[in-house]
Amino acid sequence: MREISSQRIMETVKNLCVEANCHLSDDMKACICGFRDRETWPQAREILERIVENYTIADDKDQPICQDTGVACVFLKIGQEVHIVDGDLTEAVNEGVRQGYRDGYLRKSVVRDPLDRVNTGDNTPAMLYTEIVPGDRIEITVAPKGFGSENMSRIAMLRPSDGLQGVREFIINTVEQAGPNPCPPIVVGVGIGGTFDKAAYMAKKALLRPVDERNSDPFYAKLEEELLSEINELGIGPQGFGGLTTALAVNIETYPTHIAGLPVAVNINCHVTRHKTEVL
Repeated sequence: MREISSQRIMETVKNLCVEANCHLSDDMKACICGFRDRETWPQAREILERIVENYTIADDKDQPICQDTGVACVFLKIGQEVHIVDGDLTEAVNEGVRQGYRDGYLRKSVVRDPLDRVNTGDNTPAMLYTEIVPGDRIEITVAPKGFGSENMSRIAMLRPSDGLQGVREFIINTVEQAGPNPCPPIVVGVGIGGTFDKAAYMAKKALLRPVDERNSDPFYAKLEEELLSEINELGIGPQGFGGLTTALAVNIETYPTHIAGLPVAVNINCHVTRHKTEVL
């Protein structure tokens, strides 16, 4: 049994909050640049160039890429041989978010209740997702999620008879209805199967996968590529001004489901698809 202190978890979450908000991952940068170089619509190409300029400035000055520094989604893969000592895990995560958003001068966007709308003042609580895995390590991923894109996400409990065509139509319609609202070009996370809540979780988790990495199942890898092509044919384009680049990637995750169900969730993220990971 390996011991990991809650203090160390707190410090890691704190640092990841700042890093994720200020530095876009290399796969996202390469993807944006690739689409910029292939874009034929001058206005769309110009917007993509400004996006590149924006994340370059954020890198150089250690400043947030976007003013919406999001709700802190924290994913923990906890090894079953780990014993967390010297404090409570959830409080350690929340304290890390609290200090990270304070010391990093990041916007506090969380309200204490969905109806009374009073800001908590420190961006807590985090949205915490835990998974028990083999081993003696903890993998921590912080993925700040802005709500311009989150608000455009949808879930549907399709019938098994809707089949592949129903799934395709729901995903495409979700993106089409979102239009320019989620600040395209977007990354589309999709969860298929499981239950109502499991599908939504998979859709959000799909956004953590590098955009240059396809599903390990050849069937779903091909579906990801086909959906990306269909979405980009919608012509919404960067920031809704038209062009070839509405989406940068479609990431699909699946899980077994009930004989009577076909849950499908779509979690949209903007071109600032942020996440940073550290293993303790």
